[in-house]
Amino acid sequence: MSAPHLPKVAGIDPEVPVSTQTAAPLREIPAAPGAFIQDRLAGWVSDLTTLHELTERLAATATLDAALNELLHAGAALVGARRGLLVLERAGSTTPSTTLGLGLGPADLGHLETVERSATALGRVLDGPPDAADARDGIATPDLLGDQDLDPRHREVATRLGYAASYALPLASEAAGRLGGAVWFYDEPGEPSEKQRHLVGLYARYATEHLARLTELERARADIATVAEELLPSRLPRIPGVRLAARHRTGPQGGGDWYDALPLPDHALGLAVGSVGGSGPSAMAAMGRLRASLRAYAVMEGEDPVAVLSDLELLLRLTEPARTATALFAYCEPAARKVVLAGAGHTPPLVLGDRRCEYVETTLSAPLGMLACWEAPSVEFSPAPGETVLLYTDGLLRRTGDAMDRAFARLHSAAASVPKADRHDPAAVTDHVLRAMLPDGLDRSDSTEDVVVLAAHFD
Repeated sequence: MSAPHLPKVAGIDPEVPVSTQTAAPLREIPAAPGAFIQDRLAGWVSDLTTLHELTERLAATATLDAALNELLHAGAALVGARRGLLVLERAGSTTPSTTLGLGLGPADLGHLETVERSATALGRVLDGPPDAADARDGIATPDLLGDQDLDPRHREVATRLGYAASYALPLASEAAGRLGGAVWFYDEPGEPSEKQRHLVGLYARYATEHLARLTELERARADIATVAEELLPSRLPRIPGVRLAARHRTGPQGGGDWYDALPLPDHALGLAVGSVGGSGPSAMAAMGRLRASLRAYAVMEGEDPVAVLSDLELLLRLTEPARTATALFAYCEPAARKVVLAGAGHTPPLVLGDRRCEYVETTLSAPLGMLACWEAPSVEFSPAPGETVLLYTDGLLRRTGDAMDRAFARLHSAAASVPKADRHDPAAVTDHVLRAMLPDGLDRSDSTEDVVVLAAHFD
């Protein structure tokens, strides 16, 4: 009778005899990995850290120009070059190409443009088949002047600009396609190492995705700005006794701030500013409807601003009950220098002249869409000869980042500081006020507020 088999345990074969001898204790600690392996690991960590920092800096860019500049500088650092050239041109796009240089002045770029495109590595990267090896790995020209087949004009330009080698890389990815290409120039013969090519290739693919997003974002912003401008007056009317100037900027998402100036019977003039709540296409569409409706009411009963805004309130409450808006309408008789205005939740106008700079005392009223009945009467005042009436939306105040009381004080100070030589030019008045209120300019990409300023100078 055979002996019973011992049960099998995972990883142990019971039929293999177990040695009765114990292993000798370790008397020496195993040697650490060699210096070569340590150096290689340290190099990998350093490369990954550098790549991470560069991609983080690129991701922080919010505009296309900033991203292109960052890409050129980062690529030059990765391949060890001092100068470079980038061309952004998406196939099939109606957007004109963008050319940007690093360490190259306008005259240098002009010289480079005289070289036939097919004779340069950048041209071959831009025009070659997307699936070609060059389109993936880039084109290195380690010794331009030593190349016997180099285009004579290219040789002349390289000698003039003082570069002896180049490395061109496409800006392409599977998702975004090919957006353009970049080339970096070396002062001496040379080319990037295999490791440098790998790192700059990884960076370029990430940069391409980022550039594609920014390109679409800027195209959308341009479309929104175009639509917003089309909804506003294409030109301001010319009425004897008064001169007009307007400045308007739409936020990146599209907003509902608007203005209008329309001639009325008997040489009168209607001025209006307003703001629709919300942002985006819906607010822009509501702004267009509100402005068109106010124009119709102003033509019918413009001499009574309260009636105009009352009709507008009723229309908004019946057609768009979930929408609110602010508005201010002023009926002006320039010959008599008489202004009658009414406002619904809107900021008061500012009067600027040689002897005064003050806000017009308007009656308080809730915004349109929030009124049970109209109770705020109109206000009448007479601007003196040479005075300017400044209408604006609260976006001008909000863009300052200050509390509203401080923003009002800042606007008053900005208007009061207009040089006397400029106070008879409404365009100069608006520009000075905007510079004083918004030192960073109207086109800040990080602001979502619309800005409207409308100035009427009475002769």
